[in-house]
Amino acid sequence: MKLFLISNPSAGGGRTAAARPQVEAALREIDPSLESVITADMSDADALTERGLATGRVLCALGGDGMIGRVAGSVASAGGLFAPLPGGRGNDFCRGIGLPDDPVAVARDLPNLVERPLDIAAANGRPYLGIASLGIDSVVQSIANKTKIVRGGAVYTYAALKGMVLWKHSNFTVDVDGDRREVHGWSVVVANNQYYGGGMKFAPTADMEDGQLEVMLVSKCSKLTFLMMFPKVFKGEHVPNPMITTIRGQKVRIDSDRRFKVYADGEELTSLPCEVTIVPGGLRVLAPRGGGPALKPLKEQKQL
Repeated sequence: MKLFLISNPSAGGGRTAAARPQVEAALREIDPSLESVITADMSDADALTERGLATGRVLCALGGDGMIGRVAGSVASAGGLFAPLPGGRGNDFCRGIGLPDDPVAVARDLPNLVERPLDIAAANGRPYLGIASLGIDSVVQSIANKTKIVRGGAVYTYAALKGMVLWKHSNFTVDVDGDRREVHGWSVVVANNQYYGGGMKFAPTADMEDGQLEVMLVSKCSKLTFLMMFPKVFKGEHVPNPMITTIRGQKVRIDSDRRFKVYADGEELTSLPCEVTIVPGGLRVLAPRGGGPALKPLKEQKQL
């Protein structure tokens, strides 16, 4: 394996920067000719990904879900092979495909991973890996991105509780493969992965290999009911609640009476109105043979 490593030193409050020397050392055990570069910003990551793809190497991305998703989108478009290394606060993509939270351990285990074609979604043409969401989630993500007093995955819990206090219900229009619905309430999420927000298992039956988007509509309820449901999200036990409707499909159109921003992988992707689509098997990823929460185990698969 010839490897090209892109790192985001600001991810995870410095977690990536601290882990980078050990990750590089582990990858050089696999490929002594490893090329390693550091991003200055998201647009810089695009240019560096293009440079790595031109060499024909496996693209390794060390950072948070935002940078991993950005690099993955470019890799998918070019048909390259992708290896994510968890270095952020949430690491939800890696969690969903069964990788541990330690980027050094993932780097060392790279030769034991296998190539798997995973689905990749896009919101108004912007690729993402996890869950695109809007409504209360737009408020929560904005708070999380601005928060400095809470670190790690706990920042999303803090932001969710603060956002709930400020929230007023909205009207959403959602069309899933021609099935049009009107929703008054909290949010709309369009899931490819099961996780977002640093370990919240919001879409517990989402499968990154089934070619389908899992759309979840969260209708109105009292703030007390919402607060009581919130702890269940971490184990995926909230879904039986009657305020949640789940639909599956390949093309989703969303609009609302408020101009919400749409977030995914911890980043702002676009604004409403929004069309979300899925490319089945559109991203070649090195992932565990045994799968993960959003991947089934493989019986047979040739290792690289």
